Amino acid sequence: MDRNIRTVDDVLKLLDGLFAPEADRWTSGARDWWDAFYADRSREVPFFVGKPDENLVSYLDRGLVAPPGRALDLGCGPGRNAIQLAAAGFEVDAIDLSPTAVAWAEERAREAGVDIRFRQGDAFDPQGPGPEGPYDLIHDSGCFHHLPPHRRISYLALVERVLAPGGHLALTCFASGAMGSELPDREFYRRSGLHGGLAYTPDALRRIFADLTEIELRRMRDEPPESARFGEPFLWTALFRKPAGRLPQTRQNSCPSGSAIST
Repeated sequence: MDRNIRTVDDVLKLLDGLFAPEADRWTSGARDWWDAFYADRSREVPFFVGKPDENLVSYLDRGLVAPPGRALDLGCGPGRNAIQLAAAGFEVDAIDLSPTAVAWAEERAREAGVDIRFRQGDAFDPQGPGPEGPYDLIHDSGCFHHLPPHRRISYLALVERVLAPGGHLALTCFASGAMGSELPDREFYRRSGLHGGLAYTPDALRRIFADLTEIELRRMRDEPPESARFGEPFLWTALFRKPAGRLPQTRQNSCPSGSAIST
């Protein structure tokens, strides 16, 4: 007889366990899956290209986000956006579950001549080292839509903990009607899988990030192959700002009931 539920983190771990092992794409146990995903660099995966997201370049060009400052690239993959941020003048920390992805990103950063602190790690391991904010920018291109519904709690706690007052969250995720699963949240638990990732509507994103101020929310622009930017219209791009009066939380009190989040 198990009676182990005491904290929010205990509940989150219990819900993690409702998914089949092959569906694990968000905890440290997924590193082997992601390593296999990144192992063949010649695969025709859209975001394997060495190009930054068009919306990120647009934010920088328009001064919506601007250096100097600290940036966290969450789920950095091969490092294309982390490199863009470092080249623009940000002090960049970048993290990914996959050692293979991190190694590829480090190679690209050396070739580009930029200094980035890369880390392999699990964003939801309360025992992990985790980045220490405050960050002026949290950038996420493709991490959020691979989280199960209950891990949005962990995601929001991380943003609350490490994002500086007045700082920005730049998010790119699957667009409903174009890419990703549109099953109701409860169905993912009934079927024990994420079906390739979750699709979101603009209204859903606005509800989830209601504590942040929306700066821009639009579809990613389709960029032609010869473009220096990455752009696929099956994605939403969103830029949110944390109110200037809200201080980042400490790791100890960033989650209710004693739960803690790190990345």
